[in-house]
Amino acid sequence: MPQPTCSFPAGCPGAPVPGHTECLAHLAGSERAAYLSGLAPGANVDHRGTSFTASLLETLLDALRDPATGNPLLGNADFESATFEGAADFKSAIFEGAAGFGSAIFEGAVNFRSATFERTVSFGSATFKDIAGFGSTTFKDIADFESTTFKNITWFESATFDGADFELATFKGATWFKLAIFEDIAWFGAATFERTADFKSTTFKGDADFELATFKGATWFESATFKDIASFGSATFERVADFESATFERATDFGAATFGRAAVFQSAAFERTDRLGPLVCAARVILSGAVFGDPVTLSIAAHHLECRRTRWSSTAEVRLRYATADFSHAVFEYPLTIAAESEPFTLATTGQQVTEAPLSGAPGSAVRMASLRGVDGAHLVLADVDLSGCLFNGTVHLDQVRLEGTCSFASVPAGTHWRAGLPVRFTERRVLAEEHHWRARQPGAVQGWNVAVSGAGQAGPAQLAPVYRALRKAFEDAKNEPGAADFYYGEMEMRRHDRAGTGRAERGLLHGYWMLSGYGLRASRALGWLAAAMLVTIVLLMGFGLPKNDPKQEAVGTVPPGGGRVTFEIGKEDPHKPTGTRFTGQRFEKALNVTLNSVVFRSADQDLTTAGTYIEMASRLAEPVLLGLAVLAVRNRVKR
Repeated sequence: MPQPTCSFPAGCPGAPVPGHTECLAHLAGSERAAYLSGLAPGANVDHRGTSFTASLLETLLDALRDPATGNPLLGNADFESATFEGAADFKSAIFEGAAGFGSAIFEGAVNFRSATFERTVSFGSATFKDIAGFGSTTFKDIADFESTTFKNITWFESATFDGADFELATFKGATWFKLAIFEDIAWFGAATFERTADFKSTTFKGDADFELATFKGATWFESATFKDIASFGSATFERVADFESATFERATDFGAATFGRAAVFQSAAFERTDRLGPLVCAARVILSGAVFGDPVTLSIAAHHLECRRTRWSSTAEVRLRYATADFSHAVFEYPLTIAAESEPFTLATTGQQVTEAPLSGAPGSAVRMASLRGVDGAHLVLADVDLSGCLFNGTVHLDQVRLEGTCSFASVPAGTHWRAGLPVRFTERRVLAEEHHWRARQPGAVQGWNVAVSGAGQAGPAQLAPVYRALRKAFEDAKNEPGAADFYYGEMEMRRHDRAGTGRAERGLLHGYWMLSGYGLRASRALGWLAAAMLVTIVLLMGFGLPKNDPKQEAVGTVPPGGGRVTFEIGKEDPHKPTGTRFTGQRFEKALNVTLNSVVFRSADQDLTTAGTYIEMASRLAEPVLLGLAVLAVRNRVKR
């Protein structure tokens, strides 16, 4: 049955004052005075649809003012669809019964500061066109603000809610919930915050539901406490979202949440969170100093991920897309896996693919590690990540790191370069980013070595040799000795260039080892030296080692006069030094035969001059060594 409305003027939606046909706004002066004088503190009032000027509202509240406290005291109060044309001052008012402001319109500033609602209150679909102040307001039952529109600044600072429903609410001005307390569930599903939303130090004792909420301005949840489930599924943060030092005591849901700017979780505590994400951030996700108490899976697509001094107290898996990740000084007491995800994330509950629109301009979804400095690698697994820019110096137990899938490293500058007028070419190998930085700092450095970014430090050969050694051991322990070869090469390079920790004699040996065979890893270099040594040997033998003619054997003996046994002495004349034409085909064939036998440490039974004997001795010493180095290099590249 339709509720009766004001009879004058026609069309006024105001509820008639009891005993009259007009609403309070249109009630005659004497009748209005009689009605107001009949009100007492705690009385029920029904002024639905009534239009209130500031003075009319003040007159009504004065009639309900408690003499003991000086504050308005209302029983059941129904202002549904009422219009407040001027300021609406309900400061310190106490609503002992249910209060209804549904679909009300507040044209001027509204002040509910320090008001108390003992029972349910509804502001559903209400419109606040000016400032709305609910600072220190106490809601002892459900507060319904569903589909409410706040067109100006809104204050709920230090307010206390037993339960609150802001679903589909729109906040067009800056909004403050700082220090507010939600004793029970807080619904903000599909709410829209068009300016700053401040929830600093807010306490959510029940579920906090922000699913599908849109935050168009900066959002602050700094030092907020979520004692129950915190849900931000499919929420949109267009600007900075700050959860610094927030505490999540139970599960969190950021599935399909998108961040247009930085997502800051610095020093946040995730006590019982089993998953974070999948979330998408167009800028930087900051988890530095955060603490994860339970086993957790992080699924993040972002340009940058900072996990400096982040602590994981249980097993964890960090699955990334697009990100450059910094895990400097992160602490994990149990296995931690950092892996690149090849396909877009999907929601575990629905299987729906998470949109990556904020990252549409990114060059690719590859994951790059920026730093592992200060990390204990004993429990670390890296899978399919780019380590070309990763800083390893200072990583503990780096030899125990597990590298799975395709983990790429930086390489040496390609092509031929010129230094001091001489061509320089680097043999292809994997190198650390710190070696790039060190070589780029050297005088006369060729182009192609990457300069260190700010804060990367200045590690030198003394610091990098142990890093290369540890990575070599990690590959060897994984039964990947060919993969370990480049890191052995890097270790030897750093030792060769370390003037402080490596003695001069040792550096000389290393330099020779490098020149002859690339530390036993460059077969082509050893074979090149072997070919050169053989050529020199052949030339020397043809020029000085082979005699002019092969000496002939002579047998000399005497026949006894009466016959009998004849004794012969067989001798050979000494080889004569060569004269005349020495470089002939016949002499080349002999020299080649001697040289080839020297390579395999055999004698060719060729008559040689004294010089030739020494040439052969040198050849039999050097050339088998070079052959052995070449074989060793091949073995190091193919051994499994």
